Amino acid sequence: MINGIINIYKEKGYTSHDVVAKMRGILKIKKIGHTGTLDPDAEGVLPICIGKATKLVDLIVDKDKTYEAVLKLGIVTDTQDITGNIISESLVDVDLEKTRQASKGFIGGYDQLPPMYSAIKVNGKRLYELARQGKVIERKPRRVSIYDIRILDHDPKENETRLVVDCGKGTYIRTLLHDIGEVLGCGGVMKSLLRTRVGGFNISDSIRLDQLEEYLKDGSINEHIIKIDHMFLDYPSVIVSDDYNKLIYNGNTFKEDHIVNRQELIDKDLLPANDGLLVRVYDSLGSFVAIYTYDSQERRFRVKKMFI
Repeated sequence: MINGIINIYKEKGYTSHDVVAKMRGILKIKKIGHTGTLDPDAEGVLPICIGKATKLVDLIVDKDKTYEAVLKLGIVTDTQDITGNIISESLVDVDLEKTRQASKGFIGGYDQLPPMYSAIKVNGKRLYELARQGKVIERKPRRVSIYDIRILDHDPKENETRLVVDCGKGTYIRTLLHDIGEVLGCGGVMKSLLRTRVGGFNISDSIRLDQLEEYLKDGSINEHIIKIDHMFLDYPSVIVSDDYNKLIYNGNTFKEDHIVNRQELIDKDLLPANDGLLVRVYDSLGSFVAIYTYDSQERRFRVKKMFI
């Protein structure tokens, strides 16, 4: 049984759900979940959680992301990308500097109106389902974080700009490009989208589905599985002594003197005054069990999230 995360490169033509379905077939495992929707025409990093790691889905979805996208100016579509129906076309009188200045105005974040063609639910229905019926309903803007926008190149003949966006969760890149086009006064659509990073998952380490099948066949699949506890390496580790393994297996609290590396944590000034300290908890055999938080008043550790 696999318990961990695989950094998949989602190719064009697949939905995120398609990737999950294919991986269930390849790995013969049902408990698999993806960590954030990528449109069928988009490609790039899609961390997939397997087995007990499915408890990490929400955590990974919340991670910051990096995208490389192409903005095509002079066109507005109903989907805000190049595949949609054209709503309007305009002459483009925009140079690289104007595009750079317009993009800079979004750095730091802004209130973004979610597109109708999105998976957001309103009154139990996905917005894209309503959009396909020709319906447009009122949506509330959502605050999104834009950490940086860097222009890689600009093609004035094609009215296209390739750029990189570092952003927080919930950001619609096609909407951002649409909004940049509005600021420039000529409109714009997203021509292509490549997600290059999700938190610590980078495109350079991602694998395609056909590669996954090969790694499974040649027995090297474990080399591409990221262990659950590696998502929490910034938390100090706590190892429970053999007599108290049962406590953590059942999610019970345990005391400072129940751990074998207590002095090490004291030497690092992590105990006893660090109330709310989050730690990785391992049993006496070194198996990762859970994330616990430290109660400095009672000098006990309390379970936050179990992984067994």
